[in-house]
Amino acid sequence: MVDYRTAPSRYQHWKMSFDGPVATLAMDTREDGGIDPGYKLKLNSYDLGVDIELHDALQRIRFEHPEVRVVVLSSGKPRVFCSGANIYMLGLASHAWKVNFCKFTNETRNGMEDSSAHSGLKFLAACNGPAAGGGYELALACDEIVLIDDRSSAVSLPEVPLLGVLPGTGGLTRLTDKRKVRRDLADVFCTTAEGVQGQRAKDWGLVDAVVKPQAFEAYVRERALALAASSDRPRAAHGIELTPVERTDDMRGYHYRFVVAVIDAQQRTAELTVRAPEIADFEESADWWPLRMARELDDAILSLRTNHLDIGIWILKTQGSASKVAESDAAMTARRDHWLVRETLGMMRRTIARLDVSSRSLFAAVEPGSCFTGSLFELALAADRIYMLDDDGVSIGLSDLNFGGLEMSSGATRLGARYYQDASRLASLRERKGEALGARQAVALGLVTFAPDELDWGDEFRLAIEERSALSPDAMTGLEANLRFGPGESMASRIFGRLSAWQNWIFTRPNAVGPSGALKVYGSGNRARFDWERV
Repeated sequence: MVDYRTAPSRYQHWKMSFDGPVATLAMDTREDGGIDPGYKLKLNSYDLGVDIELHDALQRIRFEHPEVRVVVLSSGKPRVFCSGANIYMLGLASHAWKVNFCKFTNETRNGMEDSSAHSGLKFLAACNGPAAGGGYELALACDEIVLIDDRSSAVSLPEVPLLGVLPGTGGLTRLTDKRKVRRDLADVFCTTAEGVQGQRAKDWGLVDAVVKPQAFEAYVRERALALAASSDRPRAAHGIELTPVERTDDMRGYHYRFVVAVIDAQQRTAELTVRAPEIADFEESADWWPLRMARELDDAILSLRTNHLDIGIWILKTQGSASKVAESDAAMTARRDHWLVRETLGMMRRTIARLDVSSRSLFAAVEPGSCFTGSLFELALAADRIYMLDDDGVSIGLSDLNFGGLEMSSGATRLGARYYQDASRLASLRERKGEALGARQAVALGLVTFAPDELDWGDEFRLAIEERSALSPDAMTGLEANLRFGPGESMASRIFGRLSAWQNWIFTRPNAVGPSGALKVYGSGNRARFDWERV
């Protein structure tokens, strides 16, 4: 069982320090600290455990240190920044583990870019040595990259020549979409195992600066302060303590204060229920409902995704007072400029976006006692289908947050993607904000998929689940990933929708993972033997 909950006192691989508006996260992986046995984390390579700590450290900076305006990502080891994902770990890992690991890794990097865009937290990569593969991808997630000019340090994406796979955890896409590296130069770069160093790396747009060793530390400090000056994070705010996420585990699933995940192993389903707040007032603490709920939901999603691979259908439910959810949304909307509200919306946005990219079928059930309103209606909008009981006591509702603030990782709102950015339809929906919409209204507006009456509800929903359970999980993963984002692409949708699909396929091919595949023979002294057919 993988547990995503941690704290700085338990870190093995990261050192965190603070100096006014600058926080430094130094990667210093403990070689024998892998999350699984069988490999050593040499040369600042990483595995899932290293990235779990990074995710937690970023959360600490967001919420406990609002005075921080820039994060410097550096290395605690001399003459190496990060050599990327541990190759021996990947060689030993199952296909599902590799895909989940790559997905979580990229979500963490997407989260850095989300914070830079939405909450003013900037990032600077201080590469004091080679940055290879996932190590360079970590640098690519930053706003600026500084590379030491010591005649040996290079940046590289060597997955193609060394491993027979793609730089698929966002590296290739960030190279083109974010840094605008020319296609021909990207081709050379990604097929050159030793990478590119010095002035050529800067000329090609692979880094922002190359600096001699004697001036490196001072230059990094100068650029960090310049990035900090461009941030609008508060200078004198006091952070909140991120208290541990409390969870009770039993044979039925995971239980939190506001979230419950109940697993039915026989049916291969999980019911994921989110409860409304009892009190909707704004509160500067980790117990404030939107923040606590989002942290609990985030942990539940990650735990289900990693530890329960055969649970293929997640049934999304809500429970409690819709008016309290609406009050909570209104309180956030009224305080959108407050640093804690902004960070909490970011946390909610990134958590719900995990649903969009999870390879699970998502069905929402709107029943008596549901509170699918505003921010919680986003859970339903993330689902592949929404079933709503046609009953006078059942309703859904919209708030300002459905029209901005909780976007998918593609940048589109879920309503916008649902209606293909039809401005007139979205405008008409804005006029219905705050209304309790019954099943027939919801169907007419296109907000739900089906609205059976009480006589048909049980059978119709049960049959839908049974039919879905009988379908190929691979086919469902491909279908869902293609349908969820709608038209138009962003860097994030290309990473999760297109490049991840290719990476997923390449990871199962014998040229990568067969007995003589490049990933399997790496480090053995043997050359990979390829099947030369193009397919």
